[in-house]
Amino acid sequence: MLKAGIVGLPNVGKSSLFNALTAQGAPSENYPFCTVEPNVGTVEVPDVRLDRIFEMVGARARLPTVVQFVDIAGLVEGASEGEGLGNKFLGNIREVDAVVHVLRCFDDPDVTHVLGGVDPLRDRDVVDTELALADLDTVERRLERVRKKAKSGEKEAKREVEVLERAFSRLSEGLPVRGMEIAASEEPLLRSFHLLTSKPVLYMLNVGEEDLPEGENEHVRRVREAVARDEPGAEIVTVCSAIESELAELSAEERDEFLADLGLEEPGLHRLIRATYDLLGLVTFFTAGEKEARAWTVRRGALAPEAAGVIHSDFERGFIRAETIGYEEFREVGSMKTAREQGRMRSEGKEYTVRDGDIMLFRFNV
Repeated sequence: MLKAGIVGLPNVGKSSLFNALTAQGAPSENYPFCTVEPNVGTVEVPDVRLDRIFEMVGARARLPTVVQFVDIAGLVEGASEGEGLGNKFLGNIREVDAVVHVLRCFDDPDVTHVLGGVDPLRDRDVVDTELALADLDTVERRLERVRKKAKSGEKEAKREVEVLERAFSRLSEGLPVRGMEIAASEEPLLRSFHLLTSKPVLYMLNVGEEDLPEGENEHVRRVREAVARDEPGAEIVTVCSAIESELAELSAEERDEFLADLGLEEPGLHRLIRATYDLLGLVTFFTAGEKEARAWTVRRGALAPEAAGVIHSDFERGFIRAETIGYEEFREVGSMKTAREQGRMRSEGKEYTVRDGDIMLFRFNV
């Protein structure tokens, strides 16, 4: 299962966010390094499509898809050189597939900041610098080894040196590797380096209750401008972790009333979960019947047999075809029976690329 790591400086709201996400009760005390061992939580991905499919087919069970979040302890300046247990924390980040970078965008004299006043752009630079320095060290050490092989004429080593030197140049300028232009054939090689700054990033801006429902303030505006300039296309989600922690403790009815009072349609965490799921490069397909309506996760661009294999390896091994209908079309016809009668179910073969929202029935023979 793919994992997203929640990172940031101490006391920016990471553990409060994780608690609200998972209701696991991870510590969130007001002191640095409260989180030492990373907490891991599996979280349902909110999807109204599954809810409607469940109701339409009259299934007995509803099984959502999930995403894993890892609450990683706060980084500090010097982490790349071991400060604040930095090597351990950097190692934890290395093991995740994507990063949710939490930036504090609220003022509260009762919640101390490890660097003094609130400045999300400074905080972002501190974390980015430490990750880049750690990567620079990794690339330098690897270059020392492979250059010797490249000089001897080893073709793969020459290719690796070329990619590493481009990464080194970018990191030396203080830029993350994830923005580096790279050929599709080089992507597996780059991934094999496990560089921290190669991971996709989503910025979660932790705002105060007074900033709701818009979730905007001067800190947020500054971050939006900087991210738009430095990382065009990077997603930003604003959430008030203090409010989300309260919402997590309420019943569904109480939660809806509280959200209405705040002028919100849904918890901010629902937006964050969906954005993280997308950041991980995932799409959802569904299976539906009397027994269960279920959402499944597959990587974006996966072919039909791979999706079948998510359900059971036999489905992929003996794949024949997939009977498929898109979610919106299914809503229009109202039932699988009607979809078949109207010829709306498509028969897709091994080369079909699964689309987000597909409802699929796999035919196989083992």
